[in-house]
Amino acid sequence: MDRLANTVRPYAWGSTTALPELLGVEPTGAPQAELWMGAHPGAPSRVDRGAGPVSLAEVIAADPEGELGADSVRAFGPHLPFLLKLLAAGSPLSLQVHPDRTQAQEGFADEERRSIPVDAPHRNYKDPHHKPELLCALTPFEGLCGFRRPAETAALLEGLDVAALKPYADVLRAAPEEDALREVLTAILSADRAATTETVSQVAAAARRAGTDATGPFADAYAACAAIAEHYPGDPGVIAALLLNHVRLAPGEALFLGAGIPHAYLSGLGVELMANSDNVLRCGLTPKHVDVPELLRVVRFQARDAGVLRPEARGSTGEATPEEVYPTPIDEFRLSRYVLGHGAGPAAPMAADPVPLDARTPQILLCAAGHALLRDQAGEELRLAPGESAFVRAGERVALSGAGTVFRATVAPRPADA
Repeated sequence: MDRLANTVRPYAWGSTTALPELLGVEPTGAPQAELWMGAHPGAPSRVDRGAGPVSLAEVIAADPEGELGADSVRAFGPHLPFLLKLLAAGSPLSLQVHPDRTQAQEGFADEERRSIPVDAPHRNYKDPHHKPELLCALTPFEGLCGFRRPAETAALLEGLDVAALKPYADVLRAAPEEDALREVLTAILSADRAATTETVSQVAAAARRAGTDATGPFADAYAACAAIAEHYPGDPGVIAALLLNHVRLAPGEALFLGAGIPHAYLSGLGVELMANSDNVLRCGLTPKHVDVPELLRVVRFQARDAGVLRPEARGSTGEATPEEVYPTPIDEFRLSRYVLGHGAGPAAPMAADPVPLDARTPQILLCAAGHALLRDQAGEELRLAPGESAFVRAGERVALSGAGTVFRATVAPRPADA
């Protein structure tokens, strides 16, 4: 087991206080958006096995089967298949979607054939992999996830009483669901920018007024729209955001974002686990490149509920266990949570019964509150404070105890591991 030294990504939308508060350090005054834990080439974690700090990506590359296990290498290649993050949103992230496997492979191959540099700002596909992701709230968390039912969105738009929105509401009421959502999103993203700027201004003013009526069915969505417009004045993504479900997560609740589902995170601190990919197609709320035709090819125009997930207690053979699993329909990762002992301070008592964490695949353990203690078979111990994490190579047997909350990221188990 290795303590991870991780990199903070200072994206402009990041909170200036959330990560420092969790880590118990002084804020720098600059945004601190994400803390990456894993072996992604953009910001790999570092480990020290006695010869000084070295990239976890280099450690894995030197012995893929030893670090990841034969099962993971056979299924996903000689790379850690997931990336764990702490995400701290101080302002809205871009409205975006992720491709499925086939779309990512085709898009990556096409851009490679056209010799588009992988770091070019107009490049869509950084790698040939899909990017499903799971976001679990640590604090109250606000976001947008999936298309709302067209009739409900039509009522929401009509409630703003903005003339430029009436054609969209009419289409949403009259056309079949998929056709309606496609036509309206295409119209929003393809409209004249000067006209869109004026419409966004009118929408923001109307949303501010409508959001003050706490009894209205769309009060939260209107308030979120007004807040988004303050950060992105004139951006067509402000209007596109009105098509999506507005959701508030309580701590411990989660969202799963599969391929083609438009979404945006608005505010809050959470644990994010995803396939180890960097493929993002943006719809708006960003100064970055928006490729409308490719975006429309990837988006799935299907209305859905936001799909809030809650952890499910699960034992490996039906026995009682403190592990709670967030169910997701993909293989690259599994996120679970352990709430151990009582109290959260460093003097709080350890859990009476250490929990064995055996796996044929790699694990990353993140302490989110309180403290945690890992002990291996040789008796070596590693103590984790909030925001600290550890990598456990495949096949290593460790025991977890402590008093607090620990998140465990690993590869989804095969039947023999379940």
